Order: sequence, then C-alpha cells, then structure tokens
Amino acid sequence: MFPELTTQRLLLQQILPEDQQFIFEGFSHPDVIPFYAVRYESFEATKTQMDWYDAMLKEGTGIAWKMVLKETGEQAGVICVYYFKPEHKRAEIGYWLLPAYWGKGYALEAMQAVVNYWKKEKGLHRLEAFVEEGNIASSKLLEKCGYQYEGTMKDCEIKDGKFISLRVYGLIL
Repeated sequence: MFPELTTQRLLLQQILPEDQQFIFEGFSHPDVIPFYAVRYESFEATKTQMDWYDAMLKEGTGIAWKMVLKETGEQAGVICVYYFKPEHKRAEIGYWLLPAYWGKGYALEAMQAVVNYWKKEKGLHRLEAFVEEGNIASSKLLEKCGYQYEGTMKDCEIKDGKFISLRVYGLIL
C-alpha cells in the first residue's frame, strides 16, 4: 500500500504512469532544470524517470510523491526520498516545483510531512541533500527546515561539460 500523506494544503500521492506528462513538464522546464541533475529532452525519455520511481518503491530504497493541491487538484511538484540505506538509517532527499508554485511554502509543507513519515515509519536518522552552488532558494528551504550546511564538494560533478560544486546539507532526525 502506497503511503499517501496529507498536509494542510497538499496531498502527497504516488506518481502513476499517467503522470508521465507532468513529470516531463518538470524535468524539461527551463526554469526548473538549471539546478537539477536530471533533465529530459522528450516525453519518451522521461520513461527512465518513471521506471526509477517504480524501482525505488519496489526495492524499498525510496519513495517519490507528487505534490497535489487539495483545493484545485493541480500537480505542483515532486518530493522524493531515495538511496535509503536501512543499515545506516540514512537517505537523500530531492524536490522540485513548477515555477507557478514557487514561493508559496508548498515545498516546506511537503518536506515536513515526508521527514515525519520517514522518521516514524522507517526509523530514519539522517537525511542528506546535495544542492548545486547558486541554488539559493533550495539552500534557504533546507535551512528553514533545520538542515545544517556541512560543506561544499568542489568540482565533484560534470554538468553540461563543466564541473559543478555541490553544497552538502544534513538533518539529524
């Protein structure tokens, strides 16, 4: 049974095959992808992401939720806990919102519900987030949620042919 979560304004629901167009919209939106490690050039290519969501759920290594506005039913974004290591009680978290939903507190609301779920239901002790340098909005969100900045991994990944640095954030639950 998929763990649907509810907040004051959001329903956090399972991402289903019929949501692929929404997922493609997020992973191809020019305002969303600049700081995101994953992007897709076609609807068909987005199937890779859909398969990853399914595999995580089946393997028990993560859960992805779509954020749906209770009032309108609009799909606003995705929040995902992944790379869960039960032996270490540790996982990573990632999220994105379509620009129309930025600055309204939806990511904060979803983050709180997801963190509470993972702590209570999975015994999670530590959540990590890796934020590309320059993504100020994401860094501010994490800090608002109690994550601590732990340092920067300099030139640790290549994106668009250039090295990028990632800011590391950790939350002890």
